[in-house]
Amino acid sequence: MRIHCKVVAIAVCFGVFLLLYFFGGNAADEPPLKEVAKEKHFQSFNHIEDIAPAKEAKQTNKEPQKPPKLIRKEPKLSSRAGGNVIAKTRQKSEVGRPGSKVTQAEDVMHLAVVACGNRLDETLNMVKSALLFSIKKIKFHIFAEEDLAEQFEKGFSQWPQTVSSRFHYSIYPITFSVGNADEWKKLFKPCAAQRLFLPVILKDVDSLLYVDTDVLFLRPMDDIWKFLKAFNSTQLAAMAPEHEIPKIGWYSRFARHPFYGVTGVNSGVMLMNLTRIRSTLFRNSMIASGLSWENLLHPLYQKYKNHITWGDQDLLNIIFHYNPECLYIFPCQWNYRPDHCMYGSNCKAAEEEGVSILHGNRGVYHDEKQPAFRVVYDAIHEYPFEENLFQSLFYPLQTKFLDTVNTLCGRIPQVFLKQIEKTMRAVYEKKVVRRVRLPRE
Repeated sequence: MRIHCKVVAIAVCFGVFLLLYFFGGNAADEPPLKEVAKEKHFQSFNHIEDIAPAKEAKQTNKEPQKPPKLIRKEPKLSSRAGGNVIAKTRQKSEVGRPGSKVTQAEDVMHLAVVACGNRLDETLNMVKSALLFSIKKIKFHIFAEEDLAEQFEKGFSQWPQTVSSRFHYSIYPITFSVGNADEWKKLFKPCAAQRLFLPVILKDVDSLLYVDTDVLFLRPMDDIWKFLKAFNSTQLAAMAPEHEIPKIGWYSRFARHPFYGVTGVNSGVMLMNLTRIRSTLFRNSMIASGLSWENLLHPLYQKYKNHITWGDQDLLNIIFHYNPECLYIFPCQWNYRPDHCMYGSNCKAAEEEGVSILHGNRGVYHDEKQPAFRVVYDAIHEYPFEENLFQSLFYPLQTKFLDTVNTLCGRIPQVFLKQIEKTMRAVYEKKVVRRVRLPRE
């Protein structure tokens, strides 16, 4: 009996010992509750800030966690120097996302024009030509005298909604940040010197196309905008030569100041990377260390004001004479003027591909000296928005051009008509032609 009791007691003690061992072992395996809360909070913080990768799964029977998406921050770019130009260009690089502000900004082209005096109708016709063929939206920066501002707004308000939805515009007063404003305003043509101050005034604009009021687009502005991507690391502006033949060029024969290259450049169509212009120190004949764009303009004018004829264009020629590596030269078809045909055809690019941008300087849109230019201007001016391009623009243009074939510039009609016909066909095919799907077998 005693032996039986001892066996029972031993069995009970052993059972109690097993229970204590079981519960004590499981409790030891559990992490403290507070430590768990800390770890979860730390993982959540890492996921928000993207400063640590996701932890790998400890067990093979569980799916590994997906790594969080990285938020790319803008890298700090070091300043670079091209040649002897001290460049401090700031370039913003952000990852574009659908519907983001970055993507929307990249889809807008910027175009600037300066209008004073009786240039209202001419400017509206230039804007109209840009909108007829361009693909991306355009932001127009219009610098005008106060009495013209309301007239521009009235003119734009009369255009159809389908047209006005494709562009934005801002109207600025004529202002000059340095020097005597009246003196700048009277330099060459009224207000023309305003273009020199665009990098200073439009500080939030990265790149820009400047054109004179007497310019007409015969193909999409998008095509000249692409030249910005052709710039190398030192180039910050693009223009066409003033003339193709040095023997009959104005600068090569008459200039009393330095100018770019052999024939100089024409500033009526000027593509600019404003960010690079603002952050570059330009060599000059006055200060060896170089000057910023804004600080260079007034002393440069003071030095050469008695030697320049074409005002701001001459100043640009002087700047790029000392900084030739900063300039990109595009073909003459992008700034086609009477000089390219009134002394005989001398723009080979236009003969081969047609005129891309027509520049009617010398007042040829408003007199009978070069009727070929006036015919193009009148055709665009009279074209009603939303009408068929071929029926209401190209065919009337082609018909009227027959009356100019006996003139110096009109005798080569393909130069004026080739590119605009090609552009209209592209617009027509985009709007009308539909792809036909083959039936499934």
